[in-house]
Amino acid sequence: MAGGNGMNIDRRSFNKLILGGIALWCVMRGKRVMADETIEKISKPDAEWKKELTPAQYDVLRQEGTDPPFSGPLNDEKHTGTFVCAGCALPLFPSKFKFDSGTGWPSFYDVIPGHVEKKIDHKIIVARTEYHCARCGGHQGHVFPDGPAPTGLRYCNNGSALKFIPEKT
Repeated sequence: MAGGNGMNIDRRSFNKLILGGIALWCVMRGKRVMADETIEKISKPDAEWKKELTPAQYDVLRQEGTDPPFSGPLNDEKHTGTFVCAGCALPLFPSKFKFDSGTGWPSFYDVIPGHVEKKIDHKIIVARTEYHCARCGGHQGHVFPDGPAPTGLRYCNNGSALKFIPEKT
């Protein structure tokens, strides 16, 4: 079976993806995930975002696009620091939450509380949980129920939606 991005997926993996998405949707249903109310929202005209962001960042953050797998340098980033939104620099993930999922996108098992907002997305028919930066609303990626302990979650992030700020020594 071929996915929309040209990647092949076998029936068992496809069924696992669907069941995982349904399970996560059931968990998230009825739970309103709120952002930290102390975070001041940023709202800009589309033309301003286009001027400030690279074409790849604009596609992902403002148009909810997806980076090709294994296309960004942050997938291999292993230094201590913080991953921030490429649109507004809101800290989203400390490096200690990052793990190698083998998917080709930077993956994290948790997020800084209140720094993302989540919603259910049906773009590929299967319900998935999408998350956005709580400050600028920039699309980051999707969260799946197949991550490591302690949360069991995998925040699958687009590399172009992030910047890495190394810890000062």
